[in-house]
Order: sequence, then C-alpha cells, then structure tokens
Amino acid sequence: MPSALEAATIEHCFYCFDVLISRLEDKPIPKAQCVDAEYPLFVTWNIDTHGDMHLRGCIGNFNAMPLGSGLQQYALASALQDRRFNPITLREVPRLECGVSLLTNFEDGQDYLDWEIGVHGIWIEFTNDQGHKRTATYLPEVMPEQGWNKQETIDSLLRKGGYRGAITEKVLKSIKLTRYQSSKAKAGYTEYVAYKKGADVL
Repeated sequence: MPSALEAATIEHCFYCFDVLISRLEDKPIPKAQCVDAEYPLFVTWNIDTHGDMHLRGCIGNFNAMPLGSGLQQYALASALQDRRFNPITLREVPRLECGVSLLTNFEDGQDYLDWEIGVHGIWIEFTNDQGHKRTATYLPEVMPEQGWNKQETIDSLLRKGGYRGAITEKVLKSIKLTRYQSSKAKAGYTEYVAYKKGADVL
C-alpha cells in the first residue's frame, strides 16, 4: 500500500464535479490533470438540506489505482450507484459538496480495538450469521462526526456490513481489523464555480 506521497487537494474535488456534471449533461468527460500516482481512494458527496450537510453517496476502493481514472470512476459511482440513495440529479448539483480521500499507511490491527479515533479509518473482515465473509469500512472522519467511541463504531460497522445477530465477545474477537489513514480535501459547488470562472479567465 502507498504511503502519503501526495495529499488530496481541492483540485481533485473540482475534477469530480467536472466528471459528474459532464455525465449528467451527457457531455464528454474531461481528462484529469493530476499526477497519476496510484492510491486507494474514496469519493464522498454530501448535500445541503436546509442548512445541514447530509451524506448523498460514498464509494471507493482499497485497491490502489491511477489517481485520474480512480477519481473519474468513483466520482460517478458514489453519485449514481450508491445503493443507499437514489442517483444524484443535475438539479441537486448546486447543493453538493465533494470530498476526496486518499488512503495511506495501512496496518494490521492486533485486535478490533487497536486503532485511534480521529487518526485511523478502519476496515473489518468478519463472518456473518449465515457463515458468509463480509467486510465494511468507515473513513477516519466518521467516528468523530458521529461522536462514537470504539465499541459503538465496531457495532455500527458490523451492522453496516450486514451482521444481524447478537454481537458477542466471540464475534468481536473473530474480527480481522485493518487500520489506515487518509488525506482528505473538500470543496462545495460555490467554490467549484469560482474556480471554473478563474480558469476561464486564464
């Protein structure tokens, strides 16, 4: 897995807006201008609803891939294919905020509690009540935003991954946990419009 070679930047978020708007307007998708290092990454879309930001889509990949193609793929996947939400529409774009997370510093945890809130994202592997292997992840910012402690985070993550049974000590001890860190940038639509106007002037 890569180390922190490049930080996520606001330009990465602007490119995700470019990609999404081009797709929604049925126009050619522009090529990314970013350095094509390889990263695992996630793209997150939030939407302003009466002054509060709410999740509108978040999908990514733990397999390192070229940054340009990765941003393009997951800008669209998170906006249009997150099964928790309806696809984002062009009408919603002016209320959107985009977040890009580049994931780095992957480490095996000694157990399900071997990570730090506000520092690490976590990815867990476990067996559900039907005996099927499942995985689930939360990015580093999720736990502080929700105000969860470690146990609440793990319980929520098991439910997110589809575990429906009683969360016993045996279940918790069976979890394989990987911790990681991320570099994250965010940009709202207003910033994107200002950036595009400046780019047009140049």
